[in-house]
Amino acid sequence: MNKSHKYRESVKNIGTSLLSEGTTIRIKAHGYSMFPSIKPGSLLIIEPLKIKGDPQRGEIVAIKRENGLIVHRVVKILIKDGKRYYVARGDSNARTDQPVPVSMIAGRITKAEPTGENPVPANIAINTSPAYFFNRIRCCFICNILCY
Repeated sequence: MNKSHKYRESVKNIGTSLLSEGTTIRIKAHGYSMFPSIKPGSLLIIEPLKIKGDPQRGEIVAIKRENGLIVHRVVKILIKDGKRYYVARGDSNARTDQPVPVSMIAGRITKAEPTGENPVPANIAINTSPAYFFNRIRCCFICNILCY
């Protein structure tokens, strides 16, 4: 295991532990999966679910993954065998994520603050129908410009 992986694992564990104890945390957004709602460099405020209850369709949540937290929007809520599962998707992703139980959702995004790296405020409003195809094209265009 390299140092970078150990660091990410430690940060994830601390963050999820704080959220499970009822503490709100801040993390810096990376990547373009939530573009244009959330841009890389935005400072995201994540609050524990227990403050306002289970997430609703259209809300942006932080989901626990092996390599850290992933921030995506809840697009569907399923009931299977009496248990509730949440399907999420990045606003510019081609596909949805696998359904997860509420225990895999670390918290909800309640605010996004601009930073020097990204001075544009994020739009974290509930949105039940993001323009996925258009967002993906915009994201690919921007990534191609930045990568070359």
